[in-house]
Amino acid sequence: MLSLHAGKRLLRLVRLAVKEGRVIEQEVDLKDKRGVFVSIYSWPKKELRGCIGFIQSDLPLWKCVQKAALAAAFEDPRFSPLQKQELSKITFEISILEKPEPVKFTNISEFLEKVEIGKDGLILQHPPFSGLFLPQVWFHFKDAREFLENLAYKAGLTPDYVWHGETKFLKFGVQVFAEEKPEGKIVELREYRRD
Repeated sequence: MLSLHAGKRLLRLVRLAVKEGRVIEQEVDLKDKRGVFVSIYSWPKKELRGCIGFIQSDLPLWKCVQKAALAAAFEDPRFSPLQKQELSKITFEISILEKPEPVKFTNISEFLEKVEIGKDGLILQHPPFSGLFLPQVWFHFKDAREFLENLAYKAGLTPDYVWHGETKFLKFGVQVFAEEKPEGKIVELREYRRD
């Protein structure tokens, strides 16, 4: 787990990279090679404005979060590229992934025994298709079935692929750091931690 101090450093670096429109080369000690996602939200409504990341990376964490932030700001196909004047009206959130681990289930009851709602993110893989939901996404759906069906849709599949024998799932935990308001206080959102 990263310290709050490390999370603050990463978030400040993310905001600076997006402001400058490039990766800021710095010699920092945050060199772990971890999966990471960066989400951008409008403020104060907290509507999604971009979210992109990497399940795994060969880059040091300080560089990986910047690359994810730049992609979320300027390359997320669901949104137009972020404009400079929007920087004072958005907040950043970083989700640092734990190593994904396989999870097997054949029905909803078994799924709920093995996956913790709101704490576990989920990756669906049915090559060449795949989709990922962070733990934060749980709260956009009414139940586990709707969560799984929408994960299949996100992967470009129909919901029946959730129960297809060749579909694989991996679950993962996250550590989340977020700005409370644009350029404001940075906090760890502990409600998503598995501990």
